[in-house]
Amino acid sequence: MSSGGKQGGFVSYQNVFVMRHGERLDNFEPSWVMTAARPWDPPLAEAGRKRAFETGRRLRESVGLPIGRVFVSPFLRCLQTAGELVASFSDEGRGGTVAGDGVAVKPFEVKVSVEYGLCEMMNSKAIRPNVAPKDGNMGFDVAVCEAMLPAEIVDKNVERVYKELPQWEESVLQAGARYQQLIKDLADKYPTENLLLVTHGEGVQVAVSSFKKDAEVNEVDYCGYVELRRPIFKKDHTFITGEFDLLTPSGQTGVSYSLPRSLENDTNQTTP
Repeated sequence: MSSGGKQGGFVSYQNVFVMRHGERLDNFEPSWVMTAARPWDPPLAEAGRKRAFETGRRLRESVGLPIGRVFVSPFLRCLQTAGELVASFSDEGRGGTVAGDGVAVKPFEVKVSVEYGLCEMMNSKAIRPNVAPKDGNMGFDVAVCEAMLPAEIVDKNVERVYKELPQWEESVLQAGARYQQLIKDLADKYPTENLLLVTHGEGVQVAVSSFKKDAEVNEVDYCGYVELRRPIFKKDHTFITGEFDLLTPSGQTGVSYSLPRSLENDTNQTTP
């Protein structure tokens, strides 16, 4: 978490990154679903693993601040994306080195937790009807999800916001409200730490539209992400939070969005 001064008191900033998973295997190999035991839960393609690792490295080198916690959707493609991201944060990650002023974080210094609320939209718009379980039961188990991550980075003691998956056939509006509230809830639980949320495309869209007035998201690429930031005031041992601002310009990190022309002009203005 970055910090700065404010007259008459202390203020620091909390940064929250919201990212989509990497490329999924069934988009590269459509026949995979024919023999898969869990066709609604594809793994990453090799291209997705590579993109996740490279995105994590760029994030580490460009942001220059430590990420204390990673929260991840229980879907396999998100778990694997999180694993690649955390590996890339390390000095030793696949032989990588820290460039410039990038801040390296050892994998075991990052705490990773599975959060059901970051899951895909639970409806047939997001999960293809021909592969979705007929009863809507995705069969996720937190212990199984955690076992797919390196044991040294998993925080088994975290209290999840969502104890189970949302009900099947939630509406798009319900899913949007879920993502928006969950971003705030997770940030409020850990106000002194920077967070990385690994989720799905709709979750990233909501991170933009909820915290950038009148923004309309055009595209969220695989491993596209945005950065939110808010001030945290500390007074009498109590944290008081400000409002989140969207820091990421359109198109810079794999997420493109548009604003009404008047807002675009205000955004592009510079102070003399």
